[in-house]
Amino acid sequence: MKMVLVTPEIPYNTGAIGRTCVALNLELILIKPYGFSLDEKAVRRAGTDYWKYVNLSEYDSWQSFLAERRPPPEHLYFFEEHGAQTVYDPDYQDDAYLVFGCESKGLPFEILDGMKDRTFRLPMLDSRVRSLNLANVAAAVVYQAMRTQLGG
Repeated sequence: MKMVLVTPEIPYNTGAIGRTCVALNLELILIKPYGFSLDEKAVRRAGTDYWKYVNLSEYDSWQSFLAERRPPPEHLYFFEEHGAQTVYDPDYQDDAYLVFGCESKGLPFEILDGMKDRTFRLPMLDSRVRSLNLANVAAAVVYQAMRTQLGG
């Protein structure tokens, strides 16, 4: 299983997600451009001293990621605030790509176009909450996706 962040903007979120990836032996895939530099203290601080252990891959664009990795569409899981299904609905592939967009805009239309059946949301019960923190959503999603592997 792999975590994919498309154009992340906040270094603390990327660092925290990297730390989760280390804890679960997952690859972290980052799609450029970023809203920060990977050598920023903030990324390292959020990932603490684990950042050096992150299995990190970087791509210049979504298209270069698709061209090089060639992930089967059924292995792509997109997470958006208004996903058609919840994170509890799919049976996740062991080699799934869990794809998250940037903090301010989510995933671009070009990526989501035609992927409604592959787009999922983390439920929120109070309508006053517009969105959740990206690092929190990513952690909740990956633990749900790996529940059978983790003994759940």
